[in-house]
Amino acid sequence: MITDECINCGACEPECPNTAIYQGGIEFDALDGAKTAALSDDFFYIVPEKCTECVGFFDSEACAAVCPVDCCIPDPDIPEGEEALFQRAKEIHPNEEFPADFPSRFKEQAETAPSEAPEEAGAAPAGSAPAAGSAGVAGGIPVAFNPEDAIAARIPNPDDWPVPLTCFRCEAKFSVPFQYLTPGTVLHCPHCGGSYVPRTDVYQAVRRRMNAFYESFGASFDALKEKRKEELDRFDEKLRESFAQLEEDVTKETGNMELAGSPQRNRGMFG
Repeated sequence: MITDECINCGACEPECPNTAIYQGGIEFDALDGAKTAALSDDFFYIVPEKCTECVGFFDSEACAAVCPVDCCIPDPDIPEGEEALFQRAKEIHPNEEFPADFPSRFKEQAETAPSEAPEEAGAAPAGSAPAAGSAGVAGGIPVAFNPEDAIAARIPNPDDWPVPLTCFRCEAKFSVPFQYLTPGTVLHCPHCGGSYVPRTDVYQAVRRRMNAFYESFGASFDALKEKRKEELDRFDEKLRESFAQLEEDVTKETGNMELAGSPQRNRGMFG
């Protein structure tokens, strides 16, 4: 499925091996060839009965791989296994020769899944220390996460930025990537099919506004990363000091401790 975070960049549509992705408002071709009403009028959408999650073609979902905002995800309301998806792929492509070791995201997940530990649950190997991030003391240290990457991922490439348009014929609203707004490009309304060519003054005005935004965003983002780096450096120094103090305190606590099973000094008959 495609969530409502879709920016209508259109990158996913040509990647689908099953022609299961359509632009919002566009009718789709059902498996029996019949034209069917669009599942979404505002965003690109995926037809569930035509989607195989790329099983049989790729080792991961092609639409998700190219999506700049990560809005192509498995539908939680329609969970499907590899066997069902592969059977659908063979039905959609009856003339396709699929190899015995056909690509599948399920195989990729199985290969990268962690193996079960040989020790009993909760038992640690001899001489080992708890890993950072393990649920040991106070829930452990959280897994490292870089929020700058998350922010940057929300900003699409300038060429892919969706420019909102209104059809002068049917007055319906839609959008096109900025790269297609250049003068001389023939655009078509997805609702009525009407064609028109962007004017030079409109293109130049949008380009100036886009350039101003990206310059401002770049400067602000660089300043944010520099400030955050300084804060993280200070935090890291305090963390190192805290680790050293913790080690010292724990060493004091365990210095005179007799471990269970350790040899005891023979005190003699009368102690």
